[in-house]
Amino acid sequence: MTDLSHYRNIGIFAHVDAGKTTTTERILKLTGKIHKTGEVHDGEATTDFMDQERDRGITIQSAATSCFWKEHRLNVIDTPGHVDFTIEVYRSLKVLDGGVGVFCGSGGVEPQSETNWRYANESEVARIIFINKLDRIGADFFRVVDQVENVLGANPLVMVMPIGQEDEFNGIIDLLSRKAWMYTDDEDTMAYEITDIPEDMKEEAELWRAKLIETAVEMDDNAMELYLDGEEPDMETIKQCIRTGTRKLEFFPTYCGSAFKDKGVQLILDAVIDYLPSPTEVDPQPEVDEEGNETGTFAIVDPDKPFRALAFKIMDDRFGALTFIRIYSGRLEKGMTVLNSFTGKTERIGRIVEMHADSRIELDSAQAGDIIAVVGMKNVQTGHTLCDPKNPATLEPMVFPDPVISIAVAPRDKAASEKMGIAIGKMVQEDPSFRVETDEESGETILKGMGELHLDIKIDILANTHGVLVDVGKPQVAYREAITQLIEDSYTHKKQSGGSGQYGKIDYIIEPNEVGAGYEFESKVTGGNVPREFWAAIEKGFKTSMVTGVLAGFPTEDMKVTLMDGAYHAVDSSALAFEIAAKAAYRQSVPKAAPQLMEPIMAVDVFTPEDHVGDVIGDLNRRRGMIKSQESGVTGVRIKADVALSEMFGYIGDLRTMTSGRGQFSMEFSHYAACPKNVAEDVIKETIERNAAKK
Repeated sequence: MTDLSHYRNIGIFAHVDAGKTTTTERILKLTGKIHKTGEVHDGEATTDFMDQERDRGITIQSAATSCFWKEHRLNVIDTPGHVDFTIEVYRSLKVLDGGVGVFCGSGGVEPQSETNWRYANESEVARIIFINKLDRIGADFFRVVDQVENVLGANPLVMVMPIGQEDEFNGIIDLLSRKAWMYTDDEDTMAYEITDIPEDMKEEAELWRAKLIETAVEMDDNAMELYLDGEEPDMETIKQCIRTGTRKLEFFPTYCGSAFKDKGVQLILDAVIDYLPSPTEVDPQPEVDEEGNETGTFAIVDPDKPFRALAFKIMDDRFGALTFIRIYSGRLEKGMTVLNSFTGKTERIGRIVEMHADSRIELDSAQAGDIIAVVGMKNVQTGHTLCDPKNPATLEPMVFPDPVISIAVAPRDKAASEKMGIAIGKMVQEDPSFRVETDEESGETILKGMGELHLDIKIDILANTHGVLVDVGKPQVAYREAITQLIEDSYTHKKQSGGSGQYGKIDYIIEPNEVGAGYEFESKVTGGNVPREFWAAIEKGFKTSMVTGVLAGFPTEDMKVTLMDGAYHAVDSSALAFEIAAKAAYRQSVPKAAPQLMEPIMAVDVFTPEDHVGDVIGDLNRRRGMIKSQESGVTGVRIKADVALSEMFGYIGDLRTMTSGRGQFSMEFSHYAACPKNVAEDVIKETIERNAAKK
């Protein structure tokens, strides 16, 4: 049996272009998994194996690989940095025990770093920090350390110091061992020598070392007492203290280097083994009931316990569907039957494989702590629990955000129509933040996603991977509708058509609910005027009606319905009659409740060189943006604003023009807000005309 204390399940995450994939490549090279390092800018990186990733030089989907370092097995997941693919980071963090947060030495804590850090905090994943690209112009290790503290509100534990910066960066001081790693040969980047700390840095290194040990010993009372008595604990005790603090998220061991130049990556690998937890050291996964509430039982990381695993990613490749799973307890063997607790159906395990990017190694079995893939599972989706049929359980599922942007697509010819349906079906399975709907009136296929780039990539995959060429309509914003006034009203549904008729009378109040609270139904009927067995039908009638708003057909949000009274007929009343009454009541009353159009507002984070700040802010104001903050850094200014999604189409092109190609931005959904009257009128008119044209 494998010793689980020698396992590390880690993810590598960061902002776009901070060097995640390059760091992963260096890890694979150092651990002997690959023999030639592939570069992202050449489209040769091992974990960027999709054509779209190689063409664009960005990571789009998370890639898993395994390697060994000092007799420890590392399961490594390289995640995307672009905001449109944050879902990949979220679902990877859900199944990992530790992570390496990579920050750019000159860019510092960038927008997407914050989002990923927040996800990691929510998932309670222990992390170490790697400040990369210290050989770049504008790189400053201690400035980024300050940003981690002030912007992320985290506690970085400085473990190393750089020797030189920018083009003079040529070594790293390991504070614990009081040794310097000197990289002297520019031709052979793997060559280094371990020497004493340079004389002119000894004093500063001792100050940082004292700070490091003071912080670490707070994790152990005995070590603290020893230290206060003037005696430094032994190295093993200090490392154990750092490990404890890292696991409890008290602090984050912070390293530096240049992955591209092979500087500092060995220290990162050592830190992963020394300070990040093994699968047995993290809190076990809670099991939940059908409602999603915790049951008080846990999936204990132990190969001898009943089988429990979470499917966290589906990938379609040339050999068929691959289901990536993290095994939390028990064993998985070829030929075994497992239960999908979400569908209630069993599946037989055919082939088990260990992934190395897009290549694979066949396995006969896997156990608790492993991250592996199973070939050919039929009804499993992201977030489903696989378990022992004799011992069923459900693990805490994943929650995915709703898409904010949609486009209509149509195949260019009839032959492509069926092909498109199959291809989109596979893509929806792979990516839970990508949805598809068919407009029943027009027959159009509507694709929904997290941003322009997200949908752009999907169209690219349809064309190049599946060979389906489509015509694309212009992007549509996912508007919502909401009422703003309380209305008390009554509706009677009466129908007589020979034999028994239909009858249902309801007196009700509809009112705005709190923002984000959704739909709420309450009954205050007393005395049996509307029997209890009809309440659910009334609730359903209102709820299904809310899918179509009264202004332009967008879904209605945040509404509360209170059933006050009503009447029924002993023969003619039925659940159907009351459901019809509720639907008609919705159409009758919502127009009286001052409905308004709500638009998605995006939290936009723009980085621009200082001389273009005025242009960028002026442009955001023209786009109805609300500037929230402005922060100057060494390499430029970061502007945060709330902007309506409808105003952000094509923004990247405009930003690049304004900033001579040096500006960057990211955005994520923030909230829904009322649409200005003139904008709402245009949207409603345009939507009604478009719907009429479809008919």
